Amino acid sequence: MHPGEIEVNEITGIWSFLMSIDWKDPWLIGLILLHVLTTSTALLTRNYTNFQVFLFLVLLSVVYFSESINEYAAANWKTFSKQQYFDNNGLFISTVFSIPILLNCMLLIGTWLYNSTQIMVTLKTAQLKERARRENSAATTAPIAPTTGTKNLKEE
Repeated sequence: MHPGEIEVNEITGIWSFLMSIDWKDPWLIGLILLHVLTTSTALLTRNYTNFQVFLFLVLLSVVYFSESINEYAAANWKTFSKQQYFDNNGLFISTVFSIPILLNCMLLIGTWLYNSTQIMVTLKTAQLKERARRENSAATTAPIAPTTGTKNLKEE
């Protein structure tokens, strides 16, 4: 065992688990950069709903296949990593891979909800302006009935 490594039975919480990871491993740096790129893409494409739907489906598909990815990575960890992180329960892949992806999916959903509320506000404002315009034009074109000094013919 290398210095600074922690045995699995020594991990008592999420913080000790995260501290046991060698974050200087090149593939982990690449994974972090991938998560940053995904988040940036989600934020920069907030006005492109079709692309965001595609990104959302790709991200959910990747999370769906994370168990298969974990199995492949567990069998081939020596080719890209200094340590074996990929356990049978999937704790590592869930923590550093799936959770950030699912947070990006939540960000996309939040963006869609925000855009939907903005569209509804714009639509309701346009409806109220149209109603006010119609009422205003109806009031100016209606004949004005006299109110004083004349009698109704039925009253006579």
